[in-house]
Amino acid sequence: MNYRTWIKVARVHLVDGFSYTGLPWAILALDFVVGLVIAASVGGGHKTQIPVGALAAIYLIFLIVGAQSILRSLPFALALGVSRRSYYAGTALLAVCLAAVYGLALAVLQVIEQATGGWGVGLHFFRVAYILPGPWYLTWLTSFVGLTLMFVYGMWIGLVYRRWNLLGLLAFSAAQVIAALALVIIGTNAHAWPAIGRFFTTISAAGLTGLLAAVAVMLLAGGYATIRRVTV
Repeated sequence: MNYRTWIKVARVHLVDGFSYTGLPWAILALDFVVGLVIAASVGGGHKTQIPVGALAAIYLIFLIVGAQSILRSLPFALALGVSRRSYYAGTALLAVCLAAVYGLALAVLQVIEQATGGWGVGLHFFRVAYILPGPWYLTWLTSFVGLTLMFVYGMWIGLVYRRWNLLGLLAFSAAQVIAALALVIIGTNAHAWPAIGRFFTTISAAGLTGLLAAVAVMLLAGGYATIRRVTV
């Protein structure tokens, strides 16, 4: 394994540093300011807890950046003689590193939010009920896994487009919708929804993180299988 090549691939991505470092936090900061203004106007400085789901923005940006990382740099990297395996590993390494750092930043911001009583206005922005409710290290782990999952999923989307163009991407999306509908039908016919509901209401945040990690690994494997036959 050529780890140096992986690092070089990651550095090639970071030439466009704004997409990976500035854009996610700029959008998240905008959402935070909006939430802060709303919380201040509604709560009036009291301990009124106002849940805000805008934290999902950074995860969505990771999905988009993951797809763009493939669409922008894959032809250039292969033209330089980088193997598909090394390119994929280097891009995945970048995803893991960014997710680890940004997940830690989200955990720190959650700690500050708790210490300041919700930024002084009772705002729950970085502390999300059920998903990110626990101690900082669990928040870091869940955020890390979630961000990695979204980036890797974006990578796979970019690879599908690179290999099969728009029709392939549409088929890829349709297959996922069909699979979801099939699961819904199976669950309905088996009268399994009460059991499914109990499972998701009783599973801990750590357990949910484990499930997300398993999904991330499957997405990573799917992307690797796709890039092996990608032509540019």
